[in-house]
Amino acid sequence: MLNEQELVKACQKNDRKAQTAFYNLYKSKLMGVCRRYTRTPEEAEDIYQEAFVKIFNNIHSLENPKAVGAWVRKAVIHTAINYYHANLKFQQNTDYENIVLSNDDYPNLLSTLTSEELLSLINQLPDGYRMVFNLYVIDGYNHAEIGELLGVSENTSKSQLSRAKELLRKQLKQLGIISYERT
Repeated sequence: MLNEQELVKACQKNDRKAQTAFYNLYKSKLMGVCRRYTRTPEEAEDIYQEAFVKIFNNIHSLENPKAVGAWVRKAVIHTAINYYHANLKFQQNTDYENIVLSNDDYPNLLSTLTSEELLSLINQLPDGYRMVFNLYVIDGYNHAEIGELLGVSENTSKSQLSRAKELLRKQLKQLGIISYERT
């Protein structure tokens, strides 16, 4: 069995067996990423496959095989965003001024849920909210980066995140996981 760096080198030489092994190596790790950006498992599978077509077409440009994990993850996220742009209309809202986000303890709160429960709650969000929530909270992008990726303003990103968090709070409250009062 080849290690990850040897797989990359073999994939750069268009070795089909290495490509299959490389594809399967990342599937369990990255299908969850794909699922967060889609509504159905079938869409997630489409995104994963499309991402790997792009990855294999561009793997020769990977200069540092040690950084392959981050490179592949970024390619999958960008493919998911492109899929979103191609298939869905982003929900634009007009009240973007003076948005202030609270300092909620989302990482601790969300860690009390199983990954399946969290994915289910996130998938219930409207598409625009879901995209921004995933990019900001889970994947660590900032609002300027999100705005650039999604083709929206930084304030739109902040607004979408604020609304996503509010909807998640309501869902969690309905499930009896949290109770809160707005101040």
